[in-house]
Amino acid sequence: MKGLRQALSIESPLQIAGTINAYNAMLAKRAGFHAIYLSGAGVANACFGLPDLGITNLNDITEQVWRITDACDLPLLVDMDTGFGSAFSIERTIKALIKAGAAAGHIEDQVQSKRCGHRPKKEVVSTEEMCDRIKAALDARNNENFILMARTDALSIEGLEKTIERIQQYVHTGADMIFFEGATDLAQYQAVTKVCKIPVLANITEFGVTPLFTRDELRDAGVKLILYPLSAFRAMSAAAIKVYDTIRQQGTQASLLSIMQTREQLYDVLDYHAYEKKLDELFAQGKGK
Repeated sequence: MKGLRQALSIESPLQIAGTINAYNAMLAKRAGFHAIYLSGAGVANACFGLPDLGITNLNDITEQVWRITDACDLPLLVDMDTGFGSAFSIERTIKALIKAGAAAGHIEDQVQSKRCGHRPKKEVVSTEEMCDRIKAALDARNNENFILMARTDALSIEGLEKTIERIQQYVHTGADMIFFEGATDLAQYQAVTKVCKIPVLANITEFGVTPLFTRDELRDAGVKLILYPLSAFRAMSAAAIKVYDTIRQQGTQASLLSIMQTREQLYDVLDYHAYEKKLDELFAQGKGK
């Protein structure tokens, strides 16, 4: 499994594609991405039909990590919310993610009863409590290549100046990278990257509070990692709605074939014919005995 720092050495800013499952991860790799991401919201929404309100747990996330890392060798950044509990729970989370093959994880400074980072009424813990979370995570890290990213949701609550103070404390405590959530203009990124000596990630998610800044704009603002957490999932969901509605209304999917992935395209991604060839070879050996 490649590491996130290795990917960042190849591409800067590093574009990280959100992948809700193993097949999406394979598609992202074919598209040329050097790193992928598993969203907590993606797992809750797509796998359980639940909102992103801290309802899913470590086992739910880890199961998806195993599946993705088994199918794709790109470094995987994982959303671990607040760490799924207190110090010992955070320790368990870090060790589980490392064992499952994750290259990095981000832990946030929201309260345990967290909300989506682009929704109102968020609450954050004290800087001291978040630093304790970081300490617990670092103490549990048994693979030096695993990246611990500290996410802050404080901007909309405490303002930029205090958020930067938080970030500086997170860096001092030992975080490897910073996830700066909820920025509303490029100047905020510039202010953070100016004082932050470790890589900063920008979360460019659709229909939220952050404008869809371009890669070049974020590069100029000093951002080193750009995350697109649920772009493919949203497009997939919109396509699914169109397919289901059309079949119900027209009684056939014939008009939709042009927007569908073909069977051969699917087989190409999966290397399906190589599996069939292997089966044929095994059966031929059996028949020859």
